[in-house]
Amino acid sequence: MTHPPFPVKDRDDLGSALITAKAPIKLLIFNGIYVMLLSMQELLRQLPSVDDLLKEDRVKAWLVTHPRVLVLDALRTALDKKRKAVIERSGKGAQEIDLSVPAVLNSAEGILTELSSPSLRPLINATGVVVHTNLGRSLLSEAAIERVIEVNRSYSNLEYDIAAGERGKRYTHIEGILTRLTGAEAATAVNNNAAAVLLCLNTLARGKEVVVSRGELVEIGGSFRVPEVMERSGAILREVGATNKTHLKDYQKAINENTGLLLKVHTSNYKIVGFTKEVSPAELAALGKKHKVPVMWDLGSGSFLDLASYGVGDEPTVKQAMDAGVDILTFSGDKLLGGPQAGMVLGKKQYLDPIRSNPLARALRIDKMTLAALEATLNQYLDEAKAVREIPTLWMLTQPLTEIERKADLLATRIRSVGHVGLSVAIQDDLSQTGGGALPTGKLPTKVVAICHKAMSANQLESRLRLGQPAIITRIKEGMVLFDPRTLSDKEIGKIVEAVHKLLQEAAGSR
Repeated sequence: MTHPPFPVKDRDDLGSALITAKAPIKLLIFNGIYVMLLSMQELLRQLPSVDDLLKEDRVKAWLVTHPRVLVLDALRTALDKKRKAVIERSGKGAQEIDLSVPAVLNSAEGILTELSSPSLRPLINATGVVVHTNLGRSLLSEAAIERVIEVNRSYSNLEYDIAAGERGKRYTHIEGILTRLTGAEAATAVNNNAAAVLLCLNTLARGKEVVVSRGELVEIGGSFRVPEVMERSGAILREVGATNKTHLKDYQKAINENTGLLLKVHTSNYKIVGFTKEVSPAELAALGKKHKVPVMWDLGSGSFLDLASYGVGDEPTVKQAMDAGVDILTFSGDKLLGGPQAGMVLGKKQYLDPIRSNPLARALRIDKMTLAALEATLNQYLDEAKAVREIPTLWMLTQPLTEIERKADLLATRIRSVGHVGLSVAIQDDLSQTGGGALPTGKLPTKVVAICHKAMSANQLESRLRLGQPAIITRIKEGMVLFDPRTLSDKEIGKIVEAVHKLLQEAAGSR
């Protein structure tokens, strides 16, 4: 049965007619012109099948370069998106949706690219936070990267003593350089500092009391709390002192026949100031020696250089910590050290031997990639000037303000040269952060490039930069998007300029 045509006034009427259509096809008069209007079911029938799409040359090419399962997922997802778009629009503009094979393949291509892209990928850190925990903390030096590649391209002597022709120990590759740099009798490493603390407590104080100041019961990122780690280790927490003041006599009174360890925890991500008192590591070491109780210092973020001489904070160095006389020292490998993620354990051999023999040590050990990167990084510290120049974390922390100004001028000039109407660019004074639970009160003077656009909010700019390729992570302050050159290379500056230009072009084209 043929339905007679009837007039409709506008697009809304056209959509309503589609919704109420009973027959697959309805003939309408729109602005005096006969229009063939399809029902939703008929529109959906226009979508190609997966089998039809697999016959297309573009899809055949994808199957050569991508796993079939991903190609099929991309095609099905693209079809589902088109199908949902038709249903959701309920006829209001549904006929304008392109359901052709090329349109579906264009959608599928973008989906396939996303499915094929690694989840873990590089990005640009323009925040000025040097040791950014969420962005992978420290960058490896070129020497460390080359060693990782070299060692992992072939078999290695990871646990093989070449001279003796028999099984060896993996930690001999770093113990020598660690003892040389720090003066420690022995050294080992596990997969992070939390693991190092857990291993030491479990080895030396399982079932025994560990005496620690209330002002040092820290929590760091990822809900690492000293009391909870201590509980998991099997040790018994014995709190002494007050939050703001702990005296040597507090430790003295707490020592008994069941004391397994005196523990000092460096407050690496906060500072208590004002009416305060804490016991120095040297005082605690002397007390432990007197009572024959080992003393452990969790240094948190260990530095091999005196950064205060570069105007960066006042953290004790690892050697200074060992010189204080503590028996065991733990710290991170991927913070101020500037190496890979690792937990370092240094100290006296009589304590390191049982720590290394603990079955937990095998569960927490580092792999050959970490070991290669760590050895290369440590060797760079034999020449301080070279370490500062070549280890990215040290260079970013210590680079002169004049260098940061140079990069800020370069970035601002190149962004201005893009010439987009409505774009404002300025260089401002600001502060960078060390980050990563290191130097909690340390703020580093910097120069930032601040941009804004009259047609976009700062949140919109930030979002588009973050969602681009590569992702660019920035800060927002007072309605401006900030780029801190402290954590940027000249190559990355060029990528930022390209990204800003691209997103402003796209924004102008969409208006």
